[in-house]
Amino acid sequence: MPTNLRYLGLDVHAETIAAAIAEPDGEVRALGILPNRPEAITKLIRKLEPRHGLHACYEAGPCGYVLYWQLTQLGVHCDVVAPTLVPTKPGDRIKTDRRDAARLARCYRAGDLTPVWVPDAAHEALRDLVRAREAAKQDQLRARHRLGKLLLRRGIRPPPAAKPWTQRHRRWLDTLQLDPPALQATLDDYLHEVDHAAARVERLEGALDNAIAAAPAPLRAVITALQTLRGVRQVTAATIVSEVGTLSRFTHPRQLMGYSGTVPSEHSSGASVHRGAITKTGNAHLRRVLVEAAWAYRFPPRCGKALRTRQRGQPDTITAIAWKAQHRLNTRYRRLLGRGKPTAQVVTAVARELVGFIWAIGVATERASTAAAAA
Repeated sequence: MPTNLRYLGLDVHAETIAAAIAEPDGEVRALGILPNRPEAITKLIRKLEPRHGLHACYEAGPCGYVLYWQLTQLGVHCDVVAPTLVPTKPGDRIKTDRRDAARLARCYRAGDLTPVWVPDAAHEALRDLVRAREAAKQDQLRARHRLGKLLLRRGIRPPPAAKPWTQRHRRWLDTLQLDPPALQATLDDYLHEVDHAAARVERLEGALDNAIAAAPAPLRAVITALQTLRGVRQVTAATIVSEVGTLSRFTHPRQLMGYSGTVPSEHSSGASVHRGAITKTGNAHLRRVLVEAAWAYRFPPRCGKALRTRQRGQPDTITAIAWKAQHRLNTRYRRLLGRGKPTAQVVTAVARELVGFIWAIGVATERASTAAAAA
């Protein structure tokens, strides 16, 4: 590695940035605290000329990737690093922005930081939309729970034939008249929130359909190919692609499994080997949709009408991987369940193996898109 590189550590906040630089001779010095504004960052980079020997890094956080793109446009190599993987001293009880910036610069020079994947504009826009839809679904669930608990406290139960949140159940809710008027006002407000949440989800799902249709062809091809898997529909496939990005950046499916946090934790020493619960590191949004999709493999392998529709027009190699996944994962589910494993653990194990098939389909589709573009 060249010895003339300088490493810039940036502790980024909404209004300020603390900067420190690790010089080639080993010195780490603070550069002060500057406003988090484009003109201040440009001024700092000009003071640190030449730019070709300058590498900058900062922790991923709520400020996003605006600073990354600005530094890249200024000709500075920049890495966004995982904050949970930054080494810390156990006995260090002093934390300031200046010390954090110096620690980033020092660890960056030592090669102890782990860069994260920075999405391009298309991936980031799709990810924001997918997460907005997920937040809307959570708000819808909370609104329904509030209404259900209100009725439960009053001993009001729906008719036996009205399953929760069906059209019949909704018509029954409209007929309710409660006394005193304050209670009726509460019911009306909760009903309004339920309707508002449902309209919000419907609006975002329509926007998601339009966004996928307007996405770049390689991105759209992977989303379509992933839907050949059982339990993976459009929202799940879009979540996987928007959260993971390019699947071929993982050289082996085990790396993607580790990224999803579905691999077991381990505490081993000498001849003693102990594996515990899953690590839950990495991307929680990805892990959630993987576990949801894994529940579909508790049923025997079959190709229903909806799945056949999603598989129509896909290459035989892709559909073969999806069919192999059904046999493999259902067998895995039945065997683990037969050994007395709890259902939640079984489904988590199936989700971990499902990642391998997602990786295989994604990599094959990305390679096909690359070959088609080259031709």
